[in-house]
Amino acid sequence: MNSITHARALARAVPRVAAACALAVVAGCATTAGVDRHTAGPKDPYESFNRKMFSFNDTLDEYALKPVAKAYNAVVPSPIRTGVHNFFGNFSDAWSAVNQLLQGKPADAGTMTLRVLTNTTIGIAGLFDPATSLGLERKREDLGLTLGHWGLEPGPYLVLPLFGSSDIRDALALPADTYVTPSLLVHTFWQGVAVDAVGVIDTRAGLLGASEMLNELAFDRYTFLRDAYITRRRSLVYDGNPPDLPDYDDDSKEAPVAAAAPAATPPSQPVPGGVTPAPVPASSPTLPVPPIGPVPTPPPPASAPHG
Repeated sequence: MNSITHARALARAVPRVAAACALAVVAGCATTAGVDRHTAGPKDPYESFNRKMFSFNDTLDEYALKPVAKAYNAVVPSPIRTGVHNFFGNFSDAWSAVNQLLQGKPADAGTMTLRVLTNTTIGIAGLFDPATSLGLERKREDLGLTLGHWGLEPGPYLVLPLFGSSDIRDALALPADTYVTPSLLVHTFWQGVAVDAVGVIDTRAGLLGASEMLNELAFDRYTFLRDAYITRRRSLVYDGNPPDLPDYDDDSKEAPVAAAAPAATPPSQPVPGGVTPAPVPASSPTLPVPPIGPVPTPPPPASAPHG
């Protein structure tokens, strides 16, 4: 019996180890991709590689994930979809509680643990979400955020196959972050794959509206998603109060210097009527400048003799 249990545990561990190795290979390939840092920038030194992977994921989503997600929304009734979403979310909440404890947040960990217990019991194995109605709000955490909480830098932005936006730190934490799912309840590898596939479809179905809006609003979807991911993850690491982002744009560093220099005063130019306006002092930039043009001559008084 013990040998069977160990075999099942090994079967479940192999995909996670393989995923970690694949992520390491992807990171290594991106590191040696020979990118031009002057065009990519320090926050995205692997932009050439990332855009190719982004295009691959986009194609996969367009021809596989999105049609399946639309069919899922069209065929499966809304109450069942909500139950599936809650069921997967309950496992995510349990992993969040573990990470909050690892981050030294016992109060948050206790709240999330109580939320999981409430939804597991009163909510019938997590199919319903009475915990939210009781004021036990969800606060997601993962191992990537835990590593960031203890000072591990995120590293460059990285687009992973199938998983999408990430960075080096989150990529290393991904095998653990994707381990705690309802697939732990099944006994065979392929049953676990089927369960995880349902979770992927549920997640993609919930993002259909957001993806359509993004297609309409964003000129460059890659840049928009990259900047949004970096900003959001940084905010989550610092619990919504992050320090200022470093200035990655080399051009922006020269802008304040140029702005600090006083504006050159244009040379005086003659105007019709022989009047030359005085140059405006550089120390008084806020004074209104009279329009350049001929100075009107007042008419002579009525009593003046005509010559």
